[in-house]
Amino acid sequence: MPTYIYETIPLDESEEPECFEHYQSIHAEPLTRHPETGERVRRVITGGIFISKKSGLSTGKCCQGPGGCRDC
Repeated sequence: MPTYIYETIPLDESEEPECFEHYQSIHAEPLTRHPETGERVRRVITGGIFISKKSGLSTGKCCQGPGGCRDC
């Protein structure tokens, strides 16, 4: 199964999105909510490899925008 990268959609512009990865079938619909917190999320399209420091969900700050993933 592929691993997809998602980030939360903050309600306030001053908040940083949380980045996490999620293992799911290629046929599964993209997540719309964080599996643990229920926050709204969006799938992040990347052009490189995201290396997890642990199995399951891997969290960080942000995986979108200039500079790619930071602190993930």
